[in-house]
Amino acid sequence: MASIKPSAFVAAFVAILALVMTSCTISYKLNGSAINYDLYKTINITEFPIRAALVYPPLQQEFQNQLMDAVTRQTRLQITDGNADAEMTGEITGYSLSPQAVGEDAYATETRLTITVRVKYTDHVNPANSIDQSFSAYRQFSASLLLIDVQDDLCREISEELVDLIFNATLGNW
Repeated sequence: MASIKPSAFVAAFVAILALVMTSCTISYKLNGSAINYDLYKTINITEFPIRAALVYPPLQQEFQNQLMDAVTRQTRLQITDGNADAEMTGEITGYSLSPQAVGEDAYATETRLTITVRVKYTDHVNPANSIDQSFSAYRQFSASLLLIDVQDDLCREISEELVDLIFNATLGNW
């Protein structure tokens, strides 16, 4: 059996390592976005009015604050009024309750709160990235609880999920 000289092994290893290092680049994006900040500097986020049949007024502010916080925390984009490199507009189109699980007595044992938001994201730098899409999220709660007692927490949790979905579909560029 032929033996491999240690110097030949080291030389081969270094050659392979050099080839790999020059042909591949590793990129980490710790903020969750894939934005080219040489091209994108600003974003305009308008109010998201509630256009749903059932209205819970604090929802608009909760959703709006979470959306702006996410953009501020996860990107270096400046939120501005007027002309911007990207624009996000939309409306809260759905706020609905529906029974989910039915107990032995034919009454609902769980209720689902669903919130739907329509978002129009316009990318003025690269129009191919623009979208006009609806996003929905929900939470279930025991039907023995009153909506008024759980509504604030549910709206916060659902808004958080919606903002994540919207961010990933627009600024995340997954």
